[in-house]
Amino acid sequence: MELPNKSKAQVSITKIVNYLLSETHPLGKSKARYFRSYGFNDENAAELASGFLLIAKNSEVERSEQSLFGMKYVIRGELMTPNGDMIRVRTVWIIENNADTPRFVTAYPAE
Repeated sequence: MELPNKSKAQVSITKIVNYLLSETHPLGKSKARYFRSYGFNDENAAELASGFLLIAKNSEVERSEQSLFGMKYVIRGELMTPNGDMIRVRTVWIIENNADTPRFVTAYPAE
């Protein structure tokens, strides 16, 4: 299954910088260590966002589940890093209730 309305998918650069790459965010700091170890940082956050969008647009949904706020979708894919490595990650997207735009929630390493 494809991510519904994948052409409309959105990733907030603010969320990338203040959460996923933040070394002080209570929930994001372990993810920040992971992504920063491959060369991602505040200056190239747009590159990370673009990589997540490529995964949303080109990979299949692994699983979906209804939450209180909307339908969540988990998509596994490969991401090229600034260091030149290809890493496997899982991305999570939500289409909120009464909306049709997939919005990036988080990403983490995939086995």
